[in-house]
Amino acid sequence: MSNVFSTGSVTLAISLLLGLYTLLFLFRIILTWYPEVELNKLPWALVAWPTEPFLIPVRKLVPPIGGVDISPIIWVGIVSFLREILVGQQGLMRMV
Repeated sequence: MSNVFSTGSVTLAISLLLGLYTLLFLFRIILTWYPEVELNKLPWALVAWPTEPFLIPVRKLVPPIGGVDISPIIWVGIVSFLREILVGQQGLMRMV
């Protein structure tokens, strides 16, 4: 009996998901430069919808500094760190 999900496919899925979130948070950083953009309308909603639940708690802990929202920058660091720890060259998923 073979395993339906091999470790390699799970590692790839985690890597792709974390890479996608890194890109989404980078887009959020760029969107903070344009406060007139309405995040409720397409195509910006495709960036705002999956990232906003992560940004709200961070904004409560670290309020905007000088009117600049740094919560997406914090999340880029967190997601990059997680990706390296989990699926990086010497990550936990590679050791399995």
